[in-house]
Amino acid sequence: MNLTDAQRARVAEWINAGAKMSEIQNRLLSELGLKLTYMEVRFLVDDLKLTPKDPEPPKVVAPPPEPPKKAGAPLSSADEPLPVMGNVSVTVDHIAKPGTIVSGKVTFSDGQTADWYLDQTGRLGVAPTITGYKPSAADVKDFQMLLQSELAKMGY
Repeated sequence: MNLTDAQRARVAEWINAGAKMSEIQNRLLSELGLKLTYMEVRFLVDDLKLTPKDPEPPKVVAPPPEPPKKAGAPLSSADEPLPVMGNVSVTVDHIAKPGTIVSGKVTFSDGQTADWYLDQTGRLGVAPTITGYKPSAADVKDFQMLLQSELAKMGY
């Protein structure tokens, strides 16, 4: 396809403005009267040595941290509060989650929460609410001690 220099400049402007191939195809028809297939538009942009801009990825905004919960307060009406060590609290679910022997929730001293579970092989798992969250070593120690104490009371 042979375009005039002015037409080439218009296509370059559209590309630099972030237009997608389908937008360029529509503008070529509406503004310049040129009916091209999508593939012809791709070849035209390639022939003009232009590179379409990639769309900017959506910006991920982290949710604000939850305010710390009162020590020993239950996380839901179905859970029982357990003793508190430092500022870590643990609850045990009345009904264990499927695939687990026992499960519950933990609130760490910084207010972050996580689900915990003990599976059939005896492995302890912790799934934080916020992906990538890691509690402090002191919080982990307190959590393990609280959990061990409560599970011993329950016969585990």
